[in-house]
Amino acid sequence: MSANTQKSREFTGRHMLVTILAFFGVVIAVNLTMATLASTSWTGLVVENTYVASQQFNRKAEEGRAQAALGWTGKLTVAGGEVRYGLSDATGKPVPLHGVKILFRHPAYEAGDKAVTLALASDQEFAAQHLPRDGVWIVEVDADAGLTEPYRDVRRIMISQGALQ
Repeated sequence: MSANTQKSREFTGRHMLVTILAFFGVVIAVNLTMATLASTSWTGLVVENTYVASQQFNRKAEEGRAQAALGWTGKLTVAGGEVRYGLSDATGKPVPLHGVKILFRHPAYEAGDKAVTLALASDQEFAAQHLPRDGVWIVEVDADAGLTEPYRDVRRIMISQGALQ
């Protein structure tokens, strides 16, 4: 019979040093990763100066009520790599437009934001070639209908497989 007994390993100071260094190494690596991700993603900034924005609130609310009183309806389509926009009045007749600008804003980060200027396509509909990535977008449309301020249409949309859902 052979005496193959193993000596139990002791937990030495070196083991403790390696354990502590590994623990703090992981903590520091996670902190650096999170700090990098936080600094390269959306800042959360909505307006530059909240005081100025608050002073403009009542004027913008009045403009919104005046625009809603017109009874106009905007039609936005995104399909086949093309963005189209048209505006119709309360009776369903097309509203003559002089120009349309659309800003596609991503709700979580600014890097994907894209401004698109549409050109007259046909029958008072404006179009441009643009294919937003799949996902949720905030679309801000400024349509020049000959009013003192552009007609503003803001909506949250979902793009899936290159088309508006």
